[in-house]
Amino acid sequence: MQRIDSHQHFWNYDPVTHGWISDDMEIIRQDFLPDDLEPILQEYGFAGCVSVQADQSETENHFLLEHAINKSFIKGIVGWVDFKSANIDDRLNYYRQFDKMKGFRHILQGEADRAYMLNADFKRGISKLKQFGYTYDILIYTDQLAYANEFAAAFPDQPFVIDHLAKPKIKEHDIDQWAKDMRTIAQNQNVSCKLSGMVTEADWKNWKPEDFTPYMDVVFEAFGADRVMYGSDWPVCRVAATYGEQLSIYEDYVAKLSADEQAKFWGRNAVKFYGL
Repeated sequence: MQRIDSHQHFWNYDPVTHGWISDDMEIIRQDFLPDDLEPILQEYGFAGCVSVQADQSETENHFLLEHAINKSFIKGIVGWVDFKSANIDDRLNYYRQFDKMKGFRHILQGEADRAYMLNADFKRGISKLKQFGYTYDILIYTDQLAYANEFAAAFPDQPFVIDHLAKPKIKEHDIDQWAKDMRTIAQNQNVSCKLSGMVTEADWKNWKPEDFTPYMDVVFEAFGADRVMYGSDWPVCRVAATYGEQLSIYEDYVAKLSADEQAKFWGRNAVKFYGL
C-alpha cells in the first residue's frame, strides 16, 4: 500500500508574506523545506506528498516546482493563478510544461466576499481547468459551504476536493449545520474531501482523539471511501500536534475499514484525483 500525504506546505518564512501566522502560532514562524519533511514521511511509511500553495502568487508556484523537480518524493503541486485574469488560458497552458503541476486553489476562506467563488469572472477561469486536466482545491470555512455547493454543481465534470473538511468548529463541538452542508455538497460526485487540518480546528492544547470521530463519521458517510483522502497539513498542524500525533488520529479511525478502503484513503484516492 503506497501512502501519500495529499496536503502539506513548504515556505521560507516571511512575516509579510505569511502574515496569517499569528503570535500564538510562533512554532511555525520559521522555514519549512523538503529536507525537513522527507525524513518524517520516511519514518511513517509515506512514498510521497502533494505540496499546496500557501501564498497567492505565481512566484510561489515556481518555488514549489523547483523543489518538486529536485525531490522525487514531492509527487504533485497545487498552485495558484489569477482565475479572473483575461489571459487565464495562457497561464494554464504555460503550466502544462511542468508534469508535477496538478491543480490550483484560491484562498477563498480569506475573501471578504463569502460568495467569491460564484463571481462570474472567477467561474469563467475555473471553467478552463478541465480542458487542461487540472484539479481544484476548495479552501473555505463552514459558512461558505452552501456557496461551494452551488459552485461545484456548476462544473459537474471538474474534479474538486474540499480542504480540511471546510474547517468545522471542532473546538466548540459545533457540528449540526456543517454536517448538513457537507452531506449536501457530497451529493456532487465530482467533489472529494481531504481529512486534513483537523487538529488546528480543535482545542490546540487540550484536544482528545475522540473529539474528531463525529466529524470523520460524517465525511466517510457522505463521501464514501472512494472520495476521501489523507492530508497532514504539515507544518501548520504543528501548532496543535506533531506529525505522528495527528497521523495517529486517522490511523486509529480507519483501522476499522477494509484493507481496500484503507488503501484508497492512504494513497490511491490521491493518486487518482491528482493523477500522480
